[in-house]
Amino acid sequence: MGTSLRLLRAFALLAGFHLLALAVPGALLGAGLAAWAWTPAAVAVTVTVLSVLLGVPVVRGTLALGGTGRADVAGLPVTDAEQPELWRTVRSLAEHVGTRAPDVILLTGDANAGVREDARLLGLLPGPRRLYVGVPLLTGLTEPQLHAVLAHELAHYGNADTRLAGITHRGRDSVLRTVEAFREQERKRVDKERSRQEKAAAKAIAEGREAEEVSTGRAGLTHRLTAKPFLAYARVCLRATHGADRAQELAADRTAARIAGRDATASALRETAALDAAHDFYMSRYATMGVPAGLLPPHGEVFGGLRRLLAAPGRQEDLAELRGEPPAGETSPYDTHPSPADRIRLIEALPDDGRAAAPARPALALLRDADRVLRELESAVLTPEAQALERADWPELTHRTMHALALEEARPLRAALAAAPRAGTPGATADLTAFLDAVDAGLLWQIADRLPKSPEAARATGRAAREFLRPRLHSGLYSLTELALAETAGARWTLSWSEPARLLLPTGAGTDEAVAAAVRPAVGDVPDTAPLRELLRTSTV
Repeated sequence: MGTSLRLLRAFALLAGFHLLALAVPGALLGAGLAAWAWTPAAVAVTVTVLSVLLGVPVVRGTLALGGTGRADVAGLPVTDAEQPELWRTVRSLAEHVGTRAPDVILLTGDANAGVREDARLLGLLPGPRRLYVGVPLLTGLTEPQLHAVLAHELAHYGNADTRLAGITHRGRDSVLRTVEAFREQERKRVDKERSRQEKAAAKAIAEGREAEEVSTGRAGLTHRLTAKPFLAYARVCLRATHGADRAQELAADRTAARIAGRDATASALRETAALDAAHDFYMSRYATMGVPAGLLPPHGEVFGGLRRLLAAPGRQEDLAELRGEPPAGETSPYDTHPSPADRIRLIEALPDDGRAAAPARPALALLRDADRVLRELESAVLTPEAQALERADWPELTHRTMHALALEEARPLRAALAAAPRAGTPGATADLTAFLDAVDAGLLWQIADRLPKSPEAARATGRAAREFLRPRLHSGLYSLTELALAETAGARWTLSWSEPARLLLPTGAGTDEAVAAAVRPAVGDVPDTAPLRELLRTSTV
């Protein structure tokens, strides 16, 4: 299909969706007016009520058509004066692509890049253009790889299909946004109905009556009826624009390969797939691990610490595996992007351009005073609540976070010990000693029985009940032992960029294996507290 036909189809699809949004409430209004004109009053009232019930969800859903369909992305705008080399690179890439340079460059905390243009008249008239560049990409890519990524994004605006892309994307956004509005209405309705039923049930129980099950009723039926034509149209629209969107992605890949080189473009796709996974892992396991304890890494390290993870020797094998096996993706008639694996295969099948990937400096070198930029990025994208958290260096952050997690893990066991006598100064050591004394007195399973239980564990008896409780008992005792070692032996949790944090004694000796070996006998079928007592004795400062 040629460009003109695809343009006409895109216009027809988007116009058809707007017409559908007008036709449904228009038909309902017409039905109500006709009923008042030609039917008895009782029938007219019934038709009017039904039209309102059907029309309100439609009007609410189609109001979503007025939005932009894109949430603003939090980022740090950088000017030409602040980052001249980055801007010079972007302008050069835009010139090679054959499109105008963005008006604004924003650095973000996501492992992604993109260009957004606030076009008018369904994408026919150009508007302000923004380039979003994720700092994780700058951190993990080389300059040629970043050139390939940015050239790909700019290429969406650098050919004759630009206007078509604006229309097609706007059409998809309108469809998806309106359908999501219907789904959100349904979710709210279901939540409201569930809440009403729960209150009615609670009232019935309080009054000594049997709670009645309430059906979803007429409201649920009207929501489903009004959503049906829009869901059907969504399927038609998404399938019809699917081929054009995928073709544009592959064309952008070829443009990137022409500008940045075949090998740099293919390696950039492999690296971004690995970076995406590494960034998610870093943010959950490192950057935000201290949030439950009210802590964040030092200023500039929330995003900058990713460099440490990527450089850790113990992570290189994992990263190499991610690069070697990019996501194959799921086959769907609605996907706008071919899978990374397919894109890499097609790029690597291009003729050799003589620009084999060679060592190059990190893309982060494009930034002037990168450490300052990383600090400013935190101020731009973190919430006020996050910025108010205490900052601690990585070793202190790790120790205090793991200590807080151990406290929480040991809390149920310490609560179960509430009635046991303590000796010495209150704390983890006194609690551990009280537990060991209780075990020696034959009270292990009486204490375990006070731990929180799942419904299955509460119903179990005999040995089955013990097996349900043993993992929770073991976990609580393990954490309580760690707390006692930190309290009396000066043990501290230490950071590793290659493996989980470990509890080490001042001598540098690890305690993980020793604690596990000592805790296991204490919660066995025939409890033995001697190994745990010996561990405490030999570890005490």
